[in-house]
Amino acid sequence: MRTLRLAKIVFVAWRYGLDEFAIAGPEAPLGARLVCGWARALRLWRHPQAPRGVRLREALESLGPIFVKFGQVLSTRRDLLPEDIADELAKLQDQVPPFPSDVAVREIERGLKRSLGACFATFEHTPVASASIAQVHFATLPDGKEVAVKVLRPEMLPAIERDLSLLRAGGVLLLKLSEDARRLRPLEVIREFDTYLHDELDLIREGANANQLRRNFAGTGLLRVPEIYWDHSAANVLTMERMHGIPISRMERLRAAGIDLKKLSRDGVEIFFTQVFRHGFFHADMHPGNILVGDREADFNRYIALDFGIVGTLSDIDKNYIAQNFLAFFRRDYRRIAELHVESGWVPETTRLDELESAVRTCCEPVFDRPLKDISLGVVLLRLFQASRRFNVEIQPQLVLLQKTLLNIEGLGRQLDPELDLWVTAKPILERWMREQVGFEGLVARLGEEASLWSRLLPQIPRLVHSVLEQQAHPVRERRTATDRLLAELIDEQRRTRRWLGWMAVALTGALLLGAWLLF
Repeated sequence: MRTLRLAKIVFVAWRYGLDEFAIAGPEAPLGARLVCGWARALRLWRHPQAPRGVRLREALESLGPIFVKFGQVLSTRRDLLPEDIADELAKLQDQVPPFPSDVAVREIERGLKRSLGACFATFEHTPVASASIAQVHFATLPDGKEVAVKVLRPEMLPAIERDLSLLRAGGVLLLKLSEDARRLRPLEVIREFDTYLHDELDLIREGANANQLRRNFAGTGLLRVPEIYWDHSAANVLTMERMHGIPISRMERLRAAGIDLKKLSRDGVEIFFTQVFRHGFFHADMHPGNILVGDREADFNRYIALDFGIVGTLSDIDKNYIAQNFLAFFRRDYRRIAELHVESGWVPETTRLDELESAVRTCCEPVFDRPLKDISLGVVLLRLFQASRRFNVEIQPQLVLLQKTLLNIEGLGRQLDPELDLWVTAKPILERWMREQVGFEGLVARLGEEASLWSRLLPQIPRLVHSVLEQQAHPVRERRTATDRLLAELIDEQRRTRRWLGWMAVALTGALLLGAWLLF
């Protein structure tokens, strides 16, 4: 089976001319160039005329769901890919033919260990959405609640492991064939893809991510996250509250429903920056297919999030790095940006600040030739990554996810409101976060966090002060006492050592005598 799969992959690569990626540049081995030239000659009239990004996307689509998902993950690594390829891979749609409904029912019953009738009052056998990893059916719980049931495709793990092993083999081959491939670090990307896929295969993890987002935005009115029904969920089945809304990409329907698009665009920016700087936990897959806009009652004109398989997390160090980079960029303080790279530890200590500052200025200064409202913060972050690459900076995966999500949010926001000034919306959030971290508000907050330890520490202070004063008042006596104690310990240790050596000598002598007696 693996041989047949490999043969299909090779055929698809031949058909779409993917050998171009393997032998780009004169540094490719002569043998590889000769083999690929012979393959081109065999193509004859089928020689591909489409751009390389289009051919790569079509090849991944023809290889099936796992490779489609790989293309989607690859499209997020704009710090590694040429722009034309990244733009084309971003067009991959997460729509694949559904698997049979009877198979879905069998998987649900296997996961929940109950019959379908015992779990749901009604169940729609026709799926409403189908993706590379799972598909979704609408249903009703016995108490009448409307739910959406997400069920994994069967036998996904063996298929994933098989294709991942082939991808790794292909990555190793590319590393040997092409210098460009070495710069793209294919094995690192495949490891990242491996992590994403295995995370998405555990729907309990996705449900936990949804619950965390739901708690983070409870009572804000900004973002609606469906409730998870854990009694009807398992590793391969996730049952959540059914959401009613309009896909955010359906602009005509949004206008017809009376949705305030300008408010919606501003709310999207606030949701993103709130997740990043307040929570440090963000939905990292916010493409239009995963976002609805509420058109009913309490959810009217409100974002509704779906699909929580990929989330990003940020430490306080990450948040501080990002916030200060944005603020320094809009102040054109390129020296500070260079210093932040060094302070973060992502630049080698031997890096010259003036050279890094010059590289950042070269990448970022042209952005200011446009009006402020036309400046893309996602592109700013991408330019910073690109400027850092030549200085051997290893870009952190969480920051790449952040950049990809920011590009999605900007694209959606400006689709809803072409006049959206992202910086005007984001600046108050960044400045408030900076005050909370390094200003008086931050000091008060941290004192409050440490207050729980005071009840244990404060009573000890008088005793500790008395001990220090006592040592200062009688330093010689204290030192003498400590010296005497140390000498006594050394004498005891010597006695134990001599005793141990004596027993060892007796045991060795006995062993020698016994051996001699047995021999003679």
